Amino acid sequence: MTEQHSKARHRRSRTALAVGVPLALTASGVLAYGTDLGLLGSGAQQRASAATAAAPAWATAAADGFASVNSLGQNGTYGGRDGQIVTVRTQADLEKYATATEPYVIVVAGTINMNPVGKEIKVQSDKTIVGSGTSGHIVGGGFFLGSGVHNVIIRNLTIRDSYQGVWNDKDHDFDAVQMDGAHHVWIDHNDLRHMADGLIDVRKDSTNVTVSWNKLSQNNKTFGIGWTDNVKTDITVHHNWFRETEQRNPSTDNAAHAHLYNNFLEDVAGTDIKSSYGNYSRGKTAMVLENSYFQGMTNPVIKDSTATLVQRGNVFSGTSGRNESGGSAFDPRSYYSYSADAAANVPSVVKSGAGPRSSIGTTASSGTVSTKAATTLTVAKDGSGQYSTVQAAVNAVPANNPSRVVIQVKPGTYREAVTIPANKPHVTVVGTGASRKDTVIVEGHAAGMTKPDGSGTYGTPGSATLSVKADDTQLRNLSVTNDFNEGANQSLSGHQAVALLTQADKVFLDSLIVTGDQDTLEMETAAKGALGRVYVKNSYILGNVDFIFGRGTAVIDRSVITLRKRWDGTSAGYVTAPSTEANRKGILITNSTVNGDVSNGSFFLGRNWHPGGDTTVDPQTTVRETNLSAAIKSTPWSDMGGFPWKDDRFAEYRNTGAGAGSASSNRPQLTDAQAAGQEVADWLGNWTPTAS
Repeated sequence: MTEQHSKARHRRSRTALAVGVPLALTASGVLAYGTDLGLLGSGAQQRASAATAAAPAWATAAADGFASVNSLGQNGTYGGRDGQIVTVRTQADLEKYATATEPYVIVVAGTINMNPVGKEIKVQSDKTIVGSGTSGHIVGGGFFLGSGVHNVIIRNLTIRDSYQGVWNDKDHDFDAVQMDGAHHVWIDHNDLRHMADGLIDVRKDSTNVTVSWNKLSQNNKTFGIGWTDNVKTDITVHHNWFRETEQRNPSTDNAAHAHLYNNFLEDVAGTDIKSSYGNYSRGKTAMVLENSYFQGMTNPVIKDSTATLVQRGNVFSGTSGRNESGGSAFDPRSYYSYSADAAANVPSVVKSGAGPRSSIGTTASSGTVSTKAATTLTVAKDGSGQYSTVQAAVNAVPANNPSRVVIQVKPGTYREAVTIPANKPHVTVVGTGASRKDTVIVEGHAAGMTKPDGSGTYGTPGSATLSVKADDTQLRNLSVTNDFNEGANQSLSGHQAVALLTQADKVFLDSLIVTGDQDTLEMETAAKGALGRVYVKNSYILGNVDFIFGRGTAVIDRSVITLRKRWDGTSAGYVTAPSTEANRKGILITNSTVNGDVSNGSFFLGRNWHPGGDTTVDPQTTVRETNLSAAIKSTPWSDMGGFPWKDDRFAEYRNTGAGAGSASSNRPQLTDAQAAGQEVADWLGNWTPTAS
């Protein structure tokens, strides 16, 4: 830790995320991006040409899991990406494009009430139907995919409320999504609830289906698979949140291969809906069930005597009744690659990531289309991209670039120190792999190491693997690591080893893994008195000493903070070390999880950093509505450098878990009124982070 901090209180912004309606397209139906090649200079035209006609990432997204497998004449599931992008707001227009023979990306921008109630639109092949941000709602009906229909994506929609008042309804077969003999279908990031029959029915030998990152709730017969004796269905079900669903979660009948992983099944006590069972392997189903989390479920896992069900790595909390497994199934990795999250992290990861996203189906965060759209550069270790290192791509961005440049980094390990300089704003660095683990930027510098040119030591900020000094920078779907070996360098003075450094405003860190030991994530400002807001979402941060620190105004939201042992195997450390300037906001951790394989009662939530003995700073950390493991001390705050923490700003609010505690002089808790002024919007002010 080295550096100081800033000034001025933020007003709360209560406005919802603005939805940008996609552009009407060129005659060819392709949304043009980066047509002004002058952005990269005269020598870059050839390098950038591959990206100049690229559609938004959400319009070209392809499925993972069994929906990605090449079979039945269809190589993966990519929906309508080869067709025109159209925006619909009425049932008539939705039917027009969904039932057409040609490919379309159909953006639902608003609420469509189905008439008659229970109407299921008969979707044809080669379609992507996607909600615009969180605004796309289908009410009182859904979609039907008939025999032979293939290559369909249904994504980012809320489909709800065809319920007719009869819980075990035998008269109204009103589903959100029903398939009868379809193949290569991806159902992703939807909110499906309160339907008369199933939320999802995968029937009559439908196959090559992936169901991912959906919220399924308020339903009886939730998710059924099968209903023939042919044993043909291949299906992947991952990162879904089943909440208050009575049965079929899912029920899998005669599926050839059913791979279920990282799902969160939750039966909340004291509600009207009581689970009768969770995952069910029926008939001749071969099921692999791994790294899922079952909370309060009755009969969480059941199987027929004729079915096989292999369990591994699952967590069962407060469950009762049958929990069964048996037989041998199959190896999912022989069909496709995937990366499973640890089961203990699944509730936090799934609750934060499931359901419609504001960044999908929209083109601009401001609600208007940018006059200069993004230019895309590609990085690949194997030479298949425009650049072989991330820094080379950053170097190709012109100084003071007026519009966004997206640097797409293909899977691989990139050993390099990367700096995005202050004069290159509006840069997005995004890993293109299926997982944030697939694309890794790593270096091993420490503060006390001598620089290669002999000009002195790196110092703490200079040790960073990735340094962000430009405003409006976004990092997504990456791992950033500092792998300095502290144990092998005990003679070195200065073991601070930063993985990720920010010294800018409006920095959005989304779906990252940031790994180090001491001083992992440093969030500063460009200069003392400057504003430096950072929003970290859906990410993992790993470390042991002061590993989330600095003077920046930082939000850690819906993320997992993992405590690591020290180099010698001992457990001791501090999560945060804020050096907030007076009248600024410091570090806010909210809706997250703090855990790790360390000893109970061995870690502080934070300590107050006064850099160089600076008496003008007023360090702040607030931890609220976060699950704290038993590793957290019962007195979770500590003095630093002779400054009492009680003279600064440290507080908690409604935390849970074994490491949580009640209010005391050593454990300040916010009142409800105080907490109302310490929310994400209070930290971010007039900035609404939106992926671009």
